[in-house]
Amino acid sequence: MSDANYRQQSLAGATGVQLIVALYDGAIRFLYRAIQSVEEDDVHGRRIAVKKVIDILMYLQARLRPDVGGSPAIALAEFYATMFTMTLEASHFASKEQFQEVIGCVRNVRDAWAIVAKDPEAGKLLPRELRTREERALPARMPSIVEEPRAPVRWSA
Repeated sequence: MSDANYRQQSLAGATGVQLIVALYDGAIRFLYRAIQSVEEDDVHGRRIAVKKVIDILMYLQARLRPDVGGSPAIALAEFYATMFTMTLEASHFASKEQFQEVIGCVRNVRDAWAIVAKDPEAGKLLPRELRTREERALPARMPSIVEEPRAPVRWSA
């Protein structure tokens, strides 16, 4: 079975949160591909990899719902915008070190989502369009994780 087929099969029964983790995994994989392209002086390959990272970040950002998620959603929007900028700068300067920095940031947030993915109630927090068909049938509720945090969360580059 090819790597792509394996990934497709492993995502077939995934929850919405697990799919978000998979998107982060994809972004990290393409960031490593960008580093490889820098090492090989492959400008075209680097641009393709960076475009895929940007596409993933834009997809994730477009699905944020600040009206539902409040400050955490706003913080994620700032995070995605920062990663977008850092990725473009890393590509512009063909900097392996800058790509590594983006990988570190994305991996940290990915690991947090991986912890959330272990909670069966977490899927109920996602916007309807990010839930799987099975999760859409479940009633949505607003647990305390969506409430406003006490201290503002700020992302900086």
